Amino acid sequence: MVPSIETCFRIMDTYGMLENIVAHSVVVTRAASLLATGLRDAGIRISVPRVTAGALLHDIGKTLSLTTGEDHSRVGRRICMENHLHEIADIVGEHVRMTDYHLDDGYSEKEIVFYADKRVNHDRVVTLEDRLAYVLERYAKDRPELRRAIRKNFELCARVEKKLFRRLPFGPESLARRTLSDDPLLRQRLDAARKAVRGRPERGAVRV
Repeated sequence: MVPSIETCFRIMDTYGMLENIVAHSVVVTRAASLLATGLRDAGIRISVPRVTAGALLHDIGKTLSLTTGEDHSRVGRRICMENHLHEIADIVGEHVRMTDYHLDDGYSEKEIVFYADKRVNHDRVVTLEDRLAYVLERYAKDRPELRRAIRKNFELCARVEKKLFRRLPFGPESLARRTLSDDPLLRQRLDAARKAVRGRPERGAVRV
């Protein structure tokens, strides 16, 4: 079963997701949902609820991994499996690096979240080039092998970008503007769920 927006925010709270990571996840969700809706309207078989839930929880393992040093996408996938969120486990597990994809055949929810995450730096939609520059500076610096791996991953993301926008009525350069004026109903649901969780008296215990 695909978790609702409200359930996703409760899970964020349970696992103590840091507020800056929540903010990032919300913007990724708005961008990903915009892409998914556009593709669905173009006649492509895409589950918008699955994209929304996968985007909201794509970084569910990141807060814990900051302490343990583990790969946060693997931690996130494990959290999904432990909570019976099998419908989005692959999206969460491969949002950093896709290992199972077919760029010449069909479209997947996983590709959409993978791409949307690469377009959001903190809580702002940026170009792939700007995001790449940030990631290289933040994580690679004087590590040439890691720099090569990151560049290769962004080359794949650029190919995903071309694939996605072949079927969309707008281009990648307008994603930032369109995300700012996206579906008002989605924004209302995101805001309401976030406020409801913030209003709870205690945060749940972190379980892994």
